[in-house]
Amino acid sequence: MSWLTRTRPSLQDAMRSLAGLGQHVRRWRARRRASPLWTATVATILAIMLMPIATIFVLAVSPHENIWPHLVSSVLPVSLRDTILLMVGTGFLTLTVGTGTAWLVTMYRFPGRALLDRLLVIPLAVPTYIIAYAYVELLDFAGPVQTAFRTVFGFTSARDYWFPDIRSLGGAIFVMSAVLYPYVYLTARASFVQQSVCALEVARTLGRSPMGTFWAVALPLARPAIAAGSALVLMEVLNDIGAVQYLGVQTLTASIYSTWLQRSNLGGAAQLASIMLLFIFALFLLERFARGGAQVHHTTGRYRSISFQDIEGVRGYLAAAVCSLPFVLGFAVPFLLLARNAVVFLGEGLAAGFLGATANSLMLAALSAIVASALALTLGYARRVANNNIVRPAVRAAGLGYAVPGTVLALGLLIPLAAFDNWVDAFMRSSLGVSTGLLLSGSIFALVLAYTIRFLAVSLGTIEAGLERISPNLDAAARALGSSPMSALMRVHLPMLTPALGTAALLVFVDAMKELPATLLLRPFNFDTLATHVYSFAALEQFEEASLSAVAIVIVGLVPVLLLHRAVAGGRPGT
Repeated sequence: MSWLTRTRPSLQDAMRSLAGLGQHVRRWRARRRASPLWTATVATILAIMLMPIATIFVLAVSPHENIWPHLVSSVLPVSLRDTILLMVGTGFLTLTVGTGTAWLVTMYRFPGRALLDRLLVIPLAVPTYIIAYAYVELLDFAGPVQTAFRTVFGFTSARDYWFPDIRSLGGAIFVMSAVLYPYVYLTARASFVQQSVCALEVARTLGRSPMGTFWAVALPLARPAIAAGSALVLMEVLNDIGAVQYLGVQTLTASIYSTWLQRSNLGGAAQLASIMLLFIFALFLLERFARGGAQVHHTTGRYRSISFQDIEGVRGYLAAAVCSLPFVLGFAVPFLLLARNAVVFLGEGLAAGFLGATANSLMLAALSAIVASALALTLGYARRVANNNIVRPAVRAAGLGYAVPGTVLALGLLIPLAAFDNWVDAFMRSSLGVSTGLLLSGSIFALVLAYTIRFLAVSLGTIEAGLERISPNLDAAARALGSSPMSALMRVHLPMLTPALGTAALLVFVDAMKELPATLLLRPFNFDTLATHVYSFAALEQFEEASLSAVAIVIVGLVPVLLLHRAVAGGRPGT
């Protein structure tokens, strides 16, 4: 009993601890401003993330041979024209389809509305290069559509009739719009779900028709979200290489690829890449301008559910048909073709290296997901415990890699990695007489680094959202009780961040499974992923043998797309 008396804290001890808690919290807040170790860590990560961009600009201003006059006279006019037209056409179609279907699904009740709400996001699981290969096989001269057309009308050659050419700029606009419109659909849907019912009802009471309410109230309120979705679409257009090459469109990305690998001119490729980076910068400015400076928020804590307006009869079925068409063109038609080919050519697909490509893809995607999630956790937590004037902008800048096309990223990584390999090889030769060869360039390390730089923003946004839900009082209490920042992270934050970490890793995993441009340029010799496997067989006009790999990529991509839709559809305040 005497031992219990001696060790049990008294009421006075507890009161003294509580009295000193405020002082501990103030000291903890002051230390957040000056955390040299966390600040140095963030600065190091930022330097690695920005290394490709810095390399591109250095190469562009100091090429080994000046081919700038040739680029300006021969390459740039066609590349700029095709790139701008492709961006404008795809941006217009995705804006129209995504915004229109999001408004119908959010505000109206018609046959199949709930199912169509889910189906409309599914095309996002299909990479652009896969749908391009599928539609070429379907609509080309030897494809089933034109064959049936000639049979029905008795035509014998292509000169006897006109048929839209899928291998064209118009075909590329159609193909990309068919799979990229969900970016606009999701952001517009999220914005419409969040809007005030009262504002819409006031517009109706003042005599606005449903369409007038959409143009006067709902669309201006949704402009920032729609601008963000459109910017994502245009970034994907700039990043694509598989679809544009296959469809014969000479964009800047395709020109960089051909200048580097086919003409063996690294300086010229870097100069084209610098122009593409200027495109990205202009796109950021355009997106900021389209968002506008206004801020919209609810003025009450009470939220009413959106009351659907019923569309009955023929108009209801027409609305269902309008919402079904994007899903049919963007997913159902190409996926059915892929599934049919995968079944018919199952033996050839398995024998063509499917299992090896699958294993490589899973390994790379898993490693990238782990590394990107770990770096995102480091950056997000550093911003929480060391929120100073260096860490804040550095964390924002570390996510810029998502805007850098994979071709540019690969070009910017290969040079510093090769320089490091050459330095190590020269040192080992002079010191030990041993050649080390290539250590980092053309290795799995280079691919994981490229994936991490490109998709860090995906995991960072998810983990920062998870950290924002954790009260800062928990940090202060942990530090007051003697925990270091790392101890608080491991014992307090990490268990609470498990769902966010899982989501971040899943998103990076799926994006890495689909990545093609960076993989094509940085992969080791005789190393195929599912994406490069599909690309290689499509380039040989043997797409049927790669259909099994294409189906695998699409199925893996369905999981995060459906999870994302669930978060958007159920994201109304108060629910």
